[in-house]
Amino acid sequence: MNRKPAEPRDHAPVVPPNKLSPAERTELLAAVNSPEFVDLAPQQVYTKLLDVGVYLGSVSTMYRVLEENQQVKERRRLAKHPPRAVPELVANAPGEVITWDITKLAGPVKGKYFDCYMAVDIHSRFIVGAHVHATETGDLAVEMMKEMFGIHGIPHVLHADRGTSMTSKTVATLLADLEVTQSHSRPRVSNDNPYSESLFKTMKFGPTFPERFASLPDARAFISEFVDWYNCETCFSWSGTGWQDSYRPLHTAGVTLGTTDPHGVLLWTCPSTRMVRPVPVRPTTVA
Repeated sequence: MNRKPAEPRDHAPVVPPNKLSPAERTELLAAVNSPEFVDLAPQQVYTKLLDVGVYLGSVSTMYRVLEENQQVKERRRLAKHPPRAVPELVANAPGEVITWDITKLAGPVKGKYFDCYMAVDIHSRFIVGAHVHATETGDLAVEMMKEMFGIHGIPHVLHADRGTSMTSKTVATLLADLEVTQSHSRPRVSNDNPYSESLFKTMKFGPTFPERFASLPDARAFISEFVDWYNCETCFSWSGTGWQDSYRPLHTAGVTLGTTDPHGVLLWTCPSTRMVRPVPVRPTTVA
């Protein structure tokens, strides 16, 4: 037997018998906003009022009254930091904007690491400098920048994250003297330095990247081979214009990786003038 559904009926809203009146709600709001309780949570206010024999409402009622008056969120007077703007850097030619970062290379034993300093031109994606050291300091970063700027020229902007070496006074003083704009990632934002991070991922996710390096010279030799491969066989070989033939590693006296250079410096230079990265042209099909 099929039963027909009952006709919908309008039900009057049920009013709880213990609902606070407007006067009681005003009294409760005045109590939680009093100087004695203004910095306390509703649970603390509720407990302290019970200690003196006063009951104005339940904890959930306090939250409802505060929500009606838009006071549910943080009610303490805390400092409000303005939102930081997303760093936006535009490079119209090579040598205008350079990003750099430092990554760890696992050493021969657990807890032993080597530091790889690496700088890349964001317009050409060309690695313009790479150091490998046993420690991370601002002085070593300044050393790489001086040699890099001496070969590739002084950029307009140098971007990095907020590591200790990137924000050190030695780096800031050098860039201020050279009138280079210093750009940093936003605090606690991991993807504001994407070019350097993606470069490190390309290096570490490669099939030839070892699990550990036996020594500092081994780490320098690997970085030298990686920079050679990255600059000459990947970034500039896709265009078919022979860019990889125009760039060569600069091996001056004592400036090589893993041999006579005590600091592990690798710098690259182009014998011709700076070039704009060519734009590939799609082949057209003639019908």
